[in-house]
Amino acid sequence: MTIRVLIADDQMMVREGFSVLLGAMPDIEVVGEAVNGRDAVERVRELAPDVVLMDIRMPEMNGIEATREIVAADSAAKVLVLTTFDLDEYVYQALRAGASGFLLKDASARQLADGVRVVAAGEALLAPSVTRRLITEFSKLSETPRLMPAAHQGTYGDLTERETEVLVLIAQGLSNGEIAERLVVAESTIKTHVSRILVKLGLRDRTQAAVFAYEARLVRPG
Repeated sequence: MTIRVLIADDQMMVREGFSVLLGAMPDIEVVGEAVNGRDAVERVRELAPDVVLMDIRMPEMNGIEATREIVAADSAAKVLVLTTFDLDEYVYQALRAGASGFLLKDASARQLADGVRVVAAGEALLAPSVTRRLITEFSKLSETPRLMPAAHQGTYGDLTERETEVLVLIAQGLSNGEIAERLVVAESTIKTHVSRILVKLGLRDRTQAAVFAYEARLVRPG
């Protein structure tokens, strides 16, 4: 299936550059561009893209507000945030707003295309090291006390004990394969657990799961 992409950035050169790079991929189609957040929200409604490459700092409506509106509208589009710095303070707000991950603007053509594919598939575009840094940064921005270690956790809400354990490992930045190895089970079993976790908690993807685990005090940052 062809992945339909909308590019939202207030810089024309950035939009055109990404459009050329992605347009060269046989499985990706750039269906439109947006010059600001408000335009992005409207274009998502009109074009129904699978993925939105969303710049954060734009006029009229920034990428965070646009992401929040797109998610609130129950759009099927996944938002992939574009940023110049990997620790941009606004990235954390964007993830809380419902973005599925973020990508640096200096990413290579391959990284850009792979990022679009990962997000379109419903996964989170956050490398383990990045996930750990995000959680650490959340702890710095929050005034809440340090979080309880995973080993002391039982279950959370409607999650089973094993699902809670998997959620904690997701928040620690482990991939499905790494979690399967840690728990000595098949990777397909972990995929099932992840799917159930997302459904039970009403989350869109692994990124939101990681943020949720932090805010629910299920992990210790750092």
